[in-house]
Amino acid sequence: MRPAILNPLFAEVTALKGVGPALAKPLDRLGLARVVDVAFHLPSGWIDRLPREELDIADAGRVIAITLTPRDYRTSTGRGPTRVQATDARGNYVSLVYFGGSSGWVKKLLPLDTPRRVSGKLESYGEMLQIIHPDLGEPDEPFREREAIYPLSEGLTSRRLGGFAAQALERAPELAEWIEPGLKAKRGWPGWREALQRIHDDPADTLARERLAYDEIFANQLAMTLVRADTRKRRGRALLGDGRLRDMLRLPYTPTGAQSRSVAEIEGDLAQTAPMLRLLQGDVGSGKTLVAAMALLIAVEAGAQGAMLAPTEILARQHYETLRKTLAGLPLEIAVLTGRDKGRAREATLMALAAGEIDILVGTHAIFQEAVGYKDLALVVVDEQHRFGVAERMMLQAKGKAPPHLLAMTATPIPRTLTLAQYGEMDVSRLDEMPPGREPIETRVVSEDRLDEVVNAIGRHMADGGQAYWVCPLVEESEKSDLAAAEMRAETLRARFGERIGVVHGRMKPAEKDAVMEAFAGNRLSVLVATTVIEVGVDVPNATLIVIEHADRFGLAQLHQLRGRVGRGGGLSRCLLLRGAALSETSRARLALMRETNDGFRIAEEDLRLRGGGELLGTRQSGEVAFRLALPEMLADLLQCAQDDARLLIDRDGGLEGPRGQAARVALYLFDRDAGVALLRSG
Repeated sequence: MRPAILNPLFAEVTALKGVGPALAKPLDRLGLARVVDVAFHLPSGWIDRLPREELDIADAGRVIAITLTPRDYRTSTGRGPTRVQATDARGNYVSLVYFGGSSGWVKKLLPLDTPRRVSGKLESYGEMLQIIHPDLGEPDEPFREREAIYPLSEGLTSRRLGGFAAQALERAPELAEWIEPGLKAKRGWPGWREALQRIHDDPADTLARERLAYDEIFANQLAMTLVRADTRKRRGRALLGDGRLRDMLRLPYTPTGAQSRSVAEIEGDLAQTAPMLRLLQGDVGSGKTLVAAMALLIAVEAGAQGAMLAPTEILARQHYETLRKTLAGLPLEIAVLTGRDKGRAREATLMALAAGEIDILVGTHAIFQEAVGYKDLALVVVDEQHRFGVAERMMLQAKGKAPPHLLAMTATPIPRTLTLAQYGEMDVSRLDEMPPGREPIETRVVSEDRLDEVVNAIGRHMADGGQAYWVCPLVEESEKSDLAAAEMRAETLRARFGERIGVVHGRMKPAEKDAVMEAFAGNRLSVLVATTVIEVGVDVPNATLIVIEHADRFGLAQLHQLRGRVGRGGGLSRCLLLRGAALSETSRARLALMRETNDGFRIAEEDLRLRGGGELLGTRQSGEVAFRLALPEMLADLLQCAQDDARLLIDRDGGLEGPRGQAARVALYLFDRDAGVALLRSG
C-alpha cells in the first residue's frame, strides 16, 4: 500500500485549484493525470528578463521587463495587427503589437493611461521600438528575472502550468532521506523537496536537476535489484536438454557466431534451478527466431512445454509458421492460439495442451487466459517484450508448476546505457552479426518536392510485380490527424493506381487491420499505406520498397525499425526517406546516418547522442520503463552510482527494513516503481 504521506501528491489533477474538465484534457495529453505528474513536469527551458526603468535601443534583441502606460490604439484594416502605442516613465514610445483577432480584447487588456508591467523581446522596426505579443503583469507584481518555460499542449500556457506546479509543490511533503549521506554530501545535492522547488523556480539549477534525476534512477535500480534478488531466491526447475531434437535439425545455413553464443548462454541459464531472466537483443533480420526455437527445443528435450508470446495476432501466426518450417520433421507438436480461435478448434487445442500433447504453443495474450492450462510449462519466450505489461507476464509465469524460465526478445536495438537502465535485472544476449547473404537496404533521402517522381517509381515497382509500404507520420499529437494523413495518401494513390492500395492505422479494429495485412502478405494488395503500426514484426518478403514520408519527423531508431520491414527476402531492397524543405542540423545528421549504415546498434547509440531528452526508442510503448526526470545524457553519469547505492542499501543498510530502507520504500512509490517492493516486473 502506498504510504499515506504521499496521498496529497497522488490525488487526481482536478484536485488543483483552477483545473476543471476543460483544462484536464490538455493536461491529460501531456500525461499529467495526477498532482505528482504536474510536480514532475519539469521546465524545458527559461526566459531571462532584464529589468529596465526606461527604453533603450541598445536593448534591442533582448527580453526586457518594464512598466509602460498605453497612450493610443492603432488598428489596421483587414487582417493586419493591432498596435498599442505606450510610453515609459521618461515618455519614450514603444509599440506593443498583437496579431490575429479583433482589437477589442487588446483594448480590454491594455486600457489607456493605466500603467502595466510588460515583458517581451524588444525589437527595432524602422525607427520605432516594438514588442510583439508581450507578457503582462500588474505594476506591483513581484518581478522574476527568470521564468520557467514548460512543455505545453494546446490550451495551456507556461504561466498557467507554472501556477499548477506551484500548487503541486505545496502538496509535496518533506520526506526522509533515501540517498546514502556520504554520496549526498560529496555531490552537494539538496534534499528531495528543496530540489523540486528549486528546479521549478530556476530551471538552470543543475544540482537540483541532477538530484531529481538521481532519485528516479535510484528508485529504478533499487526495484531491479529487488527483482533480481527475488528471482535468484526462487527455485525453478533445471532444464537439461539431451540434444536429441537439436541433432535432428537440418538447417539450410550455418548459424552465426552471435546466434551460437546466445544459444550457449541460454542453455547455461536453463540448466540452473534459478529461473532464467534473459533479454535477447537482435537487430532486424539477425535471427532471433532461430535462437528462440533452440531454447524451446531444449525445454521439450527436458520433457517440458514451451510457450511463445507475441504482441499481435498477425505476428503470432507469423512465428507459428516460421517455427513449423524451421522444426519440420521433428517429433513434436506446435500449436497456435489467438483471440480469433473459437469453438471446437479452440477446445481441442486447450485439451491437447492440458494433456501435454502440445509441446510448443505460440499465441497472443490469449495463451495466458484463465481457461488455458498447461501440463508442464517450463519456458516462456516473449517477443517484443516492451509491449507487455508486468501483470501480463506474471500471469503467464504463474501457469507453470514452478516459476518458468523467461526469455524476452526485442528487435529494437538499445544503447548499452539504456539496456542497464531499463533491463538491469536481466542478463543480456546480443545478436550483433547478420546472417550471410543478407543484402543491406539501399537508402536514399529525397526532397518532398520530388513527390511525383516517387509516385512514378511506385508505379514502375508495381508493374514489375513488386510490393511496397508507404508510411505516413504522426502529424500532431493526435490519432485523428495520423489517420487523416494515411487515409489521404491512400486516396491519392488509389486515384492513380486503383484498388490494389490498402491502408492500416491505429484506430482500426484488430480484425480489420489483420484482414488488410493478410491481403498484403498474400499479394492481393500492392501498396500498404500505414502509420507506424507496421513498425514491428511484419514479414512480407516480396515487399522490397518502403517510402517514409516526412522522415525528418521520426527518431533514428524508429526509422531503422520501419526500414526493417523490407529486405526480408532475397535481392535488393530500397528505402526512400522523404524529407521536408527546412531541415534542422539534428534532422540532417539523422538522415545522413540512415543513408550511411544499416547497423541498428550504431544507430541506437547515435540516436541517444542526437536526441538527448527526446523519446528514445521512437514511440513509447506500454510496459516500458520511462524516465521523466532523468535526461538520457544523465544516465551515463548517474547509473552506476545509483546501482552501487541500491546494492549498498540491500547488502549493508538493512534493505527496506532499516531506517534508510523505509525512506527508500517511499521513493519506490513516489517514482511509480512500487511493484518492486514485491516484484517490479517478471521479465
